[in-house]
Amino acid sequence: MTDVELYVDPVCPFAWVASRWLLDAAEATQTPVTLRQMSLAVLNEGKDLDGKHQAMMERSRRLGRLLGAVADEHGPDAFARMYASIGTRMHVHKTEMDAGMILEALAENGLDEALAETVDRAEFDDAVRQAHEASQKVLGGSAGSPIIAVDGHAFHGPVLTRMPTRDDGVRLLDAVIDAARVPEFAVLQRPYQGPPVLEEDPR
Repeated sequence: MTDVELYVDPVCPFAWVASRWLLDAAEATQTPVTLRQMSLAVLNEGKDLDGKHQAMMERSRRLGRLLGAVADEHGPDAFARMYASIGTRMHVHKTEMDAGMILEALAENGLDEALAETVDRAEFDDAVRQAHEASQKVLGGSAGSPIIAVDGHAFHGPVLTRMPTRDDGVRLLDAVIDAARVPEFAVLQRPYQGPPVLEEDPR
């Protein structure tokens, strides 16, 4: 059976749309999917960024600590649920990332509210870095979020401008799986305008 992994950073809107597409299409096709952590903050260390992107990387670093702690203590399923709770608030409802939002997301998943303190604890940075390095290793290069891996064969993307219908999403998943099974295939890209259109439930 095909095994699919998607590496995501919580602040990346393209990763958010890709994760919603993948989980929806995987449910329809009974394809096993695991969401895993990567870090745009680690990827962009040492780069000269404008104020907007610096703030984004700070959110990436702080949420990365939280999600890394959740994954470490409770496993990938808890990571996926917490990612969904945070992503819905941040990307769909445009809720500011603050202590209240984090506590709500933790409570929604039955997780200890003490985990909220991890966002400010630098001792979790090493675990986030290791998770990010694993995403780059499976890709075999350097790239941002998302990264999809099919049976260990990885690509940067897919980049979606909005959530597709379920039928289109299933066709896209089939195409990605087929492409991953061709070892000579490397890149297929067309121009796009971002950020993506974010919707709670387009169907």
